[in-house]
Amino acid sequence: MLYLAFESSCDETAVAVVSSPDGKDEFTVLSNEIASQIDVHAKYGGVVPEIASRAHIEAISALTYKALSDAGVAPEQIDRVAVTTEPGLIGALLIGVNFAKGFAYTYGKPLIGVNHIKGHVAANYLDGKIKTPFIAFVASGGHTSIIKASSYTDFETVGRTVDDAIGEAFDKIGRRMGLTYPCGAEMDRLAKSGDPGAFKLPSVHLKDGSFNFSLSGLKTHVVNLLNTAEMKGETVNREDICASVTRVICDSVTHQLDACIKRYKTETMLAAGGVLANSHLREAIKKLCDRRGVELHIPPLALCGDNGVMIAAAAKYEFEAGQRSDMSLDGRPSSKDDWQSY
Repeated sequence: MLYLAFESSCDETAVAVVSSPDGKDEFTVLSNEIASQIDVHAKYGGVVPEIASRAHIEAISALTYKALSDAGVAPEQIDRVAVTTEPGLIGALLIGVNFAKGFAYTYGKPLIGVNHIKGHVAANYLDGKIKTPFIAFVASGGHTSIIKASSYTDFETVGRTVDDAIGEAFDKIGRRMGLTYPCGAEMDRLAKSGDPGAFKLPSVHLKDGSFNFSLSGLKTHVVNLLNTAEMKGETVNREDICASVTRVICDSVTHQLDACIKRYKTETMLAAGGVLANSHLREAIKKLCDRRGVELHIPPLALCGDNGVMIAAAAKYEFEAGQRSDMSLDGRPSSKDDWQSY
């Protein structure tokens, strides 16, 4: 089966063609096209929704036919069309959803709407080695969630951020330090040469027995620290700030995931999302799983960010579970399952 998959929930227009036989955990990525808007939004220090929507409009048609051409596939040969429907920036989502609907209607193909969070998790399905049930941790610029999954499609959110996402906190702190948006990669690099114990910072996991996170306190604490130093004419070591922020986030994430492992007797863990490109976080989760004897899956760096391949992988299992969409399909800024929203 050939899947044509669209992802446009934020600031990347992504289209992929993926082949996967029904009933088998096998995937062949025939094309994976991504048009990034980083340069467009960098001057504003973050994503501007209206600009993002316009950029999606400009990119999606040409990107689709490039994906088909690179895959060596004619539009008529596509078997199923998949698209991200939620959660995300509503204007951006609608570009992908309406283009996918138009393609599916024109060529008479089945349409599958996909939750963006499920898509990130599904980036791990490509190796065909995932054992269920599992716990999944998703961290990106807009989402921070812990999910208990009984199958590839049956998800329950057991933890989430109650305010800022991890990637959002990295960007806001990094922007205050004068780093270039998106700030996560540069903070990761600077943290490698900093002292993680240089600053005492508040943890970001809630201590109420839940698996939730709160990043706004950390963000405000660091911004106030930087503002105070500036008013006093003092210089704060950026490497130490990055290392200390990264340590606190890694400690809180592993604290909550460890609690999940104990409560749910987890044997398999999946981690995904753009923030999983952070080398410190990847290593912290790996050490936790090694210590607990838990099998860990993290996508390759190329599939951590938003992409169409992950949407195709999620759509395959949604379709096989009986999920179908019609021409009333719409985008939603938040998830009907009350997952993290923009």
